[in-house]
Amino acid sequence: MDTSVNALLVAMAGGLARPAAVNPPRTWTAPDTRPDCARERRIAFAPMTEADLDAVHAVESCAYAHPWSRKHFRDSLQSGYPAVLLLGEALPHERAQTARADGSVLLGYLVAMPGVDEMHLLNVTVAPAHQRQGWARFMLDALALWSRAQGAQWLWLEVRESNAPARRLYERHGFKQVGLRKGYYPAGHLQREDAVVMSLNLVPGDAAEARP
Repeated sequence: MDTSVNALLVAMAGGLARPAAVNPPRTWTAPDTRPDCARERRIAFAPMTEADLDAVHAVESCAYAHPWSRKHFRDSLQSGYPAVLLLGEALPHERAQTARADGSVLLGYLVAMPGVDEMHLLNVTVAPAHQRQGWARFMLDALALWSRAQGAQWLWLEVRESNAPARRLYERHGFKQVGLRKGYYPAGHLQREDAVVMSLNLVPGDAAEARP
């Protein structure tokens, strides 16, 4: 496993969550306390691999009108970018729906790109069936923790200007709007949509301004 991905898994599983194995057993008993979860659920993290791309792309296609292609994910893996899956214990009503060998369900995933003194979040997605349960914020917390441990001072992302729920999530997490990229996203009918550029200062007490 790539050492950067391994470090991310350690940070996510050990630094922010209840104890959870990176390679979870078929039977999980420890509860999870994520908001709005109807049942107790044990969670775990695993590196995204090429074998996961069909399942990841299926979630991506359901979650967005303009999803990443399978090639986007494959290129990210081949570039060595940190990419992880958030897995959850399959609850009774989900067990017939999961095809994962370990009996888990795919709750979400993230892909990031490291830079000099910064980390750029490329994709963070929660499967539609598991949205509004706190998983996106959980993954953001984990990425920020790991990025800071790697020496990053800033965490960057772009978000569609029209995506008000995502922008509110990022703002609650501490991200600030620092710019606008005109026509960054496809919007259908040969139209383009602006991207709001946001950054999070990962160094407490650092008053430096984010670069535009």
